[in-house]
Amino acid sequence: MIRFNTPMRGALVALILPVALGGCISVFPKAKPVQLYSFGTAVPAPAGAAAAAGVTVAKGATVFPPAVAGDQLLTATGSEQAYIGGARWVGPAALLFDAALMKAFDAPGSPRLVERGEPLKANSTLRLDVRTFEARYPGPTVTVQVRATLIRNADRTIAGEKMFEANVPASDNRQTAIVAGFDSAVGKVIGDIRDWTAVMAPGVKP
Repeated sequence: MIRFNTPMRGALVALILPVALGGCISVFPKAKPVQLYSFGTAVPAPAGAAAAAGVTVAKGATVFPPAVAGDQLLTATGSEQAYIGGARWVGPAALLFDAALMKAFDAPGSPRLVERGEPLKANSTLRLDVRTFEARYPGPTVTVQVRATLIRNADRTIAGEKMFEANVPASDNRQTAIVAGFDSAVGKVIGDIRDWTAVMAPGVKP
């Protein structure tokens, strides 16, 4: 039996390790690039802008289902659900949705939506519960469903509550077409919520 002293064993390990690693690197295929997308650019202009003048509303929580709160695009075929491979949102969908919401309320003539920490008084709070955020097959058709609740801050009673939904057929069964469907569906729902808030919130003022 051939015995190696410690320095020689170290030299052999140093020699063998790069060869082994090189072999491992060549065995595994390169990962396919992931395409990043966003949404929230297709929000329509406010309707009835004069009704919202001077209205300030606090932004409450926006609740997303865990399955769609992250950066993956969800599809549904009956009771089966799957994510679209090779496609991701540029950030968590929950954060992108809130960013689109704030942008929509920044449009001229919209109610002023204030986030926590802003030194502005609001007579009501808008809370959103996202129920559905997926592309449904056959189709695909992008479905976005959100329940909006407007709460009076003075007594914590409900001033208004409504379910908003948009169903936008994708022009093709491709990632870009499906993302465009999400953009349109989100824009419609957020625009409708903003316009509904403009009508409901003035009645909450003291």
